[in-house]
Amino acid sequence: MSANEDQEMELEALRSIYEGDESFRELSPVSFQYRIGENGDPKAFLIEISWTETYPQTPPILSMNAFFNNTISSAVKQSILAKLQEAVEANLGTAMTYTLFEYAKDNKEQFMEDHNPINSATSISNIISIETPNTAPSSKKKDKKEQLSKAQKRKLADKTDHKGELPRGWNWVDVVKVFKQNWL
Repeated sequence: MSANEDQEMELEALRSIYEGDESFRELSPVSFQYRIGENGDPKAFLIEISWTETYPQTPPILSMNAFFNNTISSAVKQSILAKLQEAVEANLGTAMTYTLFEYAKDNKEQFMEDHNPINSATSISNIISIETPNTAPSSKKKDKKEQLSKAQKRKLADKTDHKGELPRGWNWVDVVKVFKQNWL
């Protein structure tokens, strides 16, 4: 089989295997992401696999450059990619995307044993605090009130009392009228 036929078969298999799996995401027909670990897990990470034109005879491109992985140090990322690259070499010539995702899921704890989350919240809060003074004046614009015509104001004044409130029961149904219609 040609590389294109292998890719089509693997794409079909991946779509059927990961259908409904929130961790799997198909970015394009040749590029996929998979989140290893639960959403709130500090040791969760995201792997992106992109196929080359001659995949599976040539290795796919592995990446961990997603924003989701910002709290993982570059040393841990390189370690994970090196271990995944070993699995790529062992499976060269066969469809391996599913195998790589499962290998990463099975070895998540081993991959992340040296992981100490980088606190990116301080750098983000600094960016926000620096940008806040620039955006504050634009957010102080007053909302315009809806302008009423003289006729609309007069009609509203006729319906309300001197306090601007509608009289009690202004929208009630005439009970006697309803009883007459239902009982007769």
